[in-house]
Amino acid sequence: MERRLLKHVQNFWFLLLTFGTGFFYFCFYMVSLTFGLSLSFTLIGIPLLKNIMRTTQTFTQYERIQTKLYTDISIESYPGKALAEGSVWLQAKEELLDPVNWKAIQWLMLKFLLGLVCFLGAFVLYISPLIMIAAPLLLHFVDMYIVVPIDTLFKSLVVMVIGFICVFAGGKLGSLLVVLAGGYTRDMFRALNQTNRKKH
Repeated sequence: MERRLLKHVQNFWFLLLTFGTGFFYFCFYMVSLTFGLSLSFTLIGIPLLKNIMRTTQTFTQYERIQTKLYTDISIESYPGKALAEGSVWLQAKEELLDPVNWKAIQWLMLKFLLGLVCFLGAFVLYISPLIMIAAPLLLHFVDMYIVVPIDTLFKSLVVMVIGFICVFAGGKLGSLLVVLAGGYTRDMFRALNQTNRKKH
């Protein structure tokens, strides 16, 4: 029982992390690429873009480790690349023309949509049932509505029973959602490896 509870807490945190990292990647690349491209005609724009493109390796490896840690899904890694020798301009050109970087940015930014689903799932599958279970305690303090107003002890007890049922169903659905989120990272690495092989 304790182990199962720990697993559900772990799944809940992974769903929230998926939302948080997806939101971060979306904002980071949207702002930094826009800023870098707008400064590309100046001396700082090109080196800035080079460093932005280099972040894809760090973020994708973080995703791989996080997914392995929370879901135990094994994911094949893709070989990182060393920084090209030569001037900053040559390094920037190589990073900007590397299709693996653009593919990684695409997958990392799209994770925001998955993150929204995970955030909604975390609330509906894990938080809502707990609120429903606490309905008899909250009856006199909070106006509760679940299709109809919950204003009597009997209704709150019915909601509490439904909450217990939702805890068990939500745990199973939450595990499926975690597998879906972990599968997204696995698919991302497959796509990156395919792009890397095509490049060579």
